[in-house]
Amino acid sequence: MDAAWSLMSTVERFIDEESLLKAGDGVVVAVSGGPDSVALLHLLFALSERHRWRLSVAHVNHGFRGREADEEAEFVRELAASLRLPFYLKVLDMPGYLAGTRANAQAAARALRYAFLREAAREAGAGRIALAHHADDQAETVLMRLLRGTGPSGLAGIPLRRSETEDLELVRPLLRIYKAELIRYCEQRGLTFRTDSSNLETKYFRNQIRLEVLPYLSRYQDRLPESLNRLAKLAAEEDDLLTQQTRALFEQFVNAENGSVAWSAQWFGGVHVALQRRLIKLILSYLALDPDSVDYHQIEQLRNAVLQTKAGSVRMDVDSRLTFRREYDRVMIHRMVLPPPPYAYHVSEGQTELFIPETGARMVFRWLEPDDPMPSVLGVREAVFDVMDMSFPLSVRSRQTGDRMSPLGLNGSKKVKDMFIDAKVPPYLRERTPVVTDAEGRILWLPGVRRSAQALVREDGRRKLHIEWQCDFN
Repeated sequence: MDAAWSLMSTVERFIDEESLLKAGDGVVVAVSGGPDSVALLHLLFALSERHRWRLSVAHVNHGFRGREADEEAEFVRELAASLRLPFYLKVLDMPGYLAGTRANAQAAARALRYAFLREAAREAGAGRIALAHHADDQAETVLMRLLRGTGPSGLAGIPLRRSETEDLELVRPLLRIYKAELIRYCEQRGLTFRTDSSNLETKYFRNQIRLEVLPYLSRYQDRLPESLNRLAKLAAEEDDLLTQQTRALFEQFVNAENGSVAWSAQWFGGVHVALQRRLIKLILSYLALDPDSVDYHQIEQLRNAVLQTKAGSVRMDVDSRLTFRREYDRVMIHRMVLPPPPYAYHVSEGQTELFIPETGARMVFRWLEPDDPMPSVLGVREAVFDVMDMSFPLSVRSRQTGDRMSPLGLNGSKKVKDMFIDAKVPPYLRERTPVVTDAEGRILWLPGVRRSAQALVREDGRRKLHIEWQCDFN
């Protein structure tokens, strides 16, 4: 068996073992025109009849290299035509785009390239996008991250696969194959390819790693790329295990809803430090913060804020969109929200419901006649009052400075502000908790906190009012 056939068998076996592609899949192959992507296209094409893959070819001309880039695009177009495959082309004016922004050139080009590949996949009805990253790319990536400073997750390097959407996945069938093997395959198969002149420019960090750093370090370890790839494989497998454990903790112990995530500081303190960091990163990702933009120092700042033993509350901005809060044992990270504006609504006798648009909460009123059964158990957001001892209309309003009530079980009155503090109600929730008063201005109830000594239920033979506060915040 010659080297070309051996490589084809290796790639086919790898695709099967890792379930990168399945029989009948639609696959968009990203082809730059270089030896890596040309080899990938021909390998997949040679295997496509057996596996019934429906291939398409996609190419991006970034507009960086003028005529050379135009010739590459035409080369890939002719290559797709020779194989009778659909061809998708995107021409970008990256120099013009970058002139109007401060974005990193390579990062911006990558983002636009991947957006086009997703668009091509939708148009082609494909569920896979095949990329030609190979083992040398992986070694370069791991070394780049080591030099820049990375955690264990970063050592995993380029992922073998990545979900773009629910029904679209990026796959890299050549990630265990070295570039020398791909060039040899092209030579043995008589395949022509193009050489990107920018790959020789050391102004790019990756090119410096490829052309200068790796050759220098290989003087001390002649199998350095293999070592770096082995490290990436081990790191990826261990990272996957820790990711599963982190997600299990998130699902079991973290309450996530409505752009807000909350958990217990005491519970968090008992979690292994490695999982603490991963939990914070997962939480920030859940709240739509790009995990790649979160650095070690930011994670440590948040982790230490959770773990500090000082009583009371802590508040700080994570970034321009997210706020961190710790109030007693409760920890929360949520999207920036403004406190609700002041409100006041009247409730007439017999009214059954009140919606409070300022907070999104609802009050439900159930009028109980003397013969109606009383609720056997009341939740913290429910209370029952004697109608005969209340003055109507009632008022449901936001709290005001100087509010006082006469709590049940306490002689005299107390400031509502102090009652919130005693009950350890988070400040953000205090702004959303309504105050229920009667027509004489007496505070009857702070839902979820405490009821007053007013309008106590004394006799079964009197009419009663059962009130429930329904809200989706905690």
